[in-house]
Amino acid sequence: MIARQPPEWAPHAAVWIGFPSHADLWEADLAPAQAEVAAFARAVWADGAGERPILVCADAAAAEAAAALAGDAADVLVRPFGDVWLRDTGPILLDDGTARDFAFNYWGGKYDLPGDEAIGGLLAASRGIAARRCDWVLEGGAIDADGTGLIVTTEQCLLNPNRNPDFDRAAIEARLAEDLGATRILWLGEGLAHDHTDGHVDNLARFVAPNRLALPEARGEDDPNAAVYADARARAEAAGLEVVLIPSPGRVTRDDAVVPASYMNFYIGNAAVVVPLYGSAQDEAGLAAIAALFPGRRAVGIRADHLLTGGGSLHCISQQIPSR
Repeated sequence: MIARQPPEWAPHAAVWIGFPSHADLWEADLAPAQAEVAAFARAVWADGAGERPILVCADAAAAEAAAALAGDAADVLVRPFGDVWLRDTGPILLDDGTARDFAFNYWGGKYDLPGDEAIGGLLAASRGIAARRCDWVLEGGAIDADGTGLIVTTEQCLLNPNRNPDFDRAAIEARLAEDLGATRILWLGEGLAHDHTDGHVDNLARFVAPNRLALPEARGEDDPNAAVYADARARAEAAGLEVVLIPSPGRVTRDDAVVPASYMNFYIGNAAVVVPLYGSAQDEAGLAAIAALFPGRRAVGIRADHLLTGGGSLHCISQQIPSR
């Protein structure tokens, strides 16, 4: 039997969620971002109907803040890390109960935050999970899986020479097959504009069922990602996937700069699908469209403005622990 990453809608035993811990990184956004993360944890827990959130904190002070904000809706775990983006730095857990701990080079050498290279192994060990170290760079947000062996990614990220300069497309596909059980790869092109992860796919395209891919649809003539969305749709449909369209937030700016705001960075929990919102005129429509894809779960919108100042959103800070 081939070990694979289960789809995110499969049952979870728990979920690790990174809790903002470093005042020097988050500055004035620290406390508001912590509040957004606690709200996310409460939505996932869903008064006990969902999986148990584990707020991962870098130090005791952050752990105290996490416990105060989340109360009995989450457990708290202290492990040193550089920042909260556990989707990228945490282990990827497979359906055979093992994990893959990939090499990490700080998103192509852009953000050297000590601790991020080791947190994957520490989290796996905290659950007694055997983690196999993989000797090539892969961030969890760079891929999404439908559980059948189909994985979606972007050329911008996985073929970027700042990750695995000696690997071509065939080598990447071989490693995805060996380490994650991939049998088919959908290669999209570029990711969102101004996304400093070099185009992580979890801000662009998400599986919502086997062979069924949700993609954003541009809103407004000034949507900065209209061409990216159109190209992704064309590639997915050409590959034979069923595409469902979700309204994009349109053009979202902070301090007059365009930011990579996306409803695609939602998290699929046992009881709830939690969707980041940004104060866009499209928030209500985006949330409703995602809710329609998961009729057995409650769709919850969480403002994620302050998390976005750190470079990501709800999916980026979470890593699910599958049930067995």
